[in-house]
Amino acid sequence: MPQKTGARGISTRQNWTEQRFSRLAAGPGARPGLDKATAQRHIRPMEKPSVSAHAVPVALARCEGYDRRSLDQLVGEVLDAARIAQSCSLKVGTKVLVKPNLLMGRPLACTSPGVVAAACRWLRDHGAQMAVADSPGFGRAGSVARAIGLESALRPLGLEVRELDRPVPVTLPLPQGSRSGHSGKGGARFHVARAVQECDFILSLPRVKAHSQMLLTLAVKNCFGCVTGLHKAVAHAREGRDPEYFADCLAALWAALPPVAALSDGGVAMHVTGPSGGKPFVLHLMGASASAVALDEVLYAVFGLAPEAVPLGAALARRKAQGSAASGTEVTFPLLRPENFDARGFELPKELSHTSFHPARFVQSCIRRAIAAVKK
Repeated sequence: MPQKTGARGISTRQNWTEQRFSRLAAGPGARPGLDKATAQRHIRPMEKPSVSAHAVPVALARCEGYDRRSLDQLVGEVLDAARIAQSCSLKVGTKVLVKPNLLMGRPLACTSPGVVAAACRWLRDHGAQMAVADSPGFGRAGSVARAIGLESALRPLGLEVRELDRPVPVTLPLPQGSRSGHSGKGGARFHVARAVQECDFILSLPRVKAHSQMLLTLAVKNCFGCVTGLHKAVAHAREGRDPEYFADCLAALWAALPPVAALSDGGVAMHVTGPSGGKPFVLHLMGASASAVALDEVLYAVFGLAPEAVPLGAALARRKAQGSAASGTEVTFPLLRPENFDARGFELPKELSHTSFHPARFVQSCIRRAIAAVKK
């Protein structure tokens, strides 16, 4: 790893989206720029004729279904091809935090339970000591996992979804010139769960989604779930007023975490808006890399976007994050390439909005967490 400087509550239609997604049609109205020719323009600079021995493999493969047998084979294939075991020094006893996206109790807003379970089976076969955990924006991790079917998917493995709690304040290493005035004299600080800091590496498992503030939410953005509970809402309210500054904070959070590898669930993505209210888009993609930054940049290329066109991608490029093209990182594609995927018809938000928490949303989040705690 390069170093950094069942399902209850699932509707019939939602189950059909996951299990029979090959019949879904892509939404109308392709956004300009999401064509293969545009994508290729952003792919070419990522590889040079002479590939360094230290190049980062980004493994992309077609996802044709969410049944267990298919997922076990597919997830194992991309994780092996991405050489995550070698890059992350994965061995018996390695502590891995498996970090799915458990935004709320809506299946399309979360990582597919089958993908999470398949990744855990792969880690178990490599002897890892793993924990599956998140800190949802609304509700608690256990209740969200129960609602989307993740609880039952992990039960045969003897795993439970844990809440990322026990916050530890972390000062964010913001780049010079960043608008630190938003956070006062002490600069920006996020409260990160202690379990995050105690792991050897994080396996970020996002669902590929459009995002109303960040344009896209992928593996690095998924790390925001390492911020605990209501501290996340406070961070949104305080830093989220300026999307560029918020992106700088998210990039700094990534830099302050243990190494982050990634497995991105793009079999059925979310488009039009996000991260919760969008529509399904069949992308047929599963991707993995030992570098969450490198995987995110490759996925930008799938959508015909340069990293600088995405707020978080631009923030990571400004700090020359390890794994980014701006840092000089080269990537290789051991399986498929970005241009092998058809993202035509994938709609991105037309305008980006500020997502600082309105007081009413903050109170709503507090109430939901209190109710969930009582039920627990």
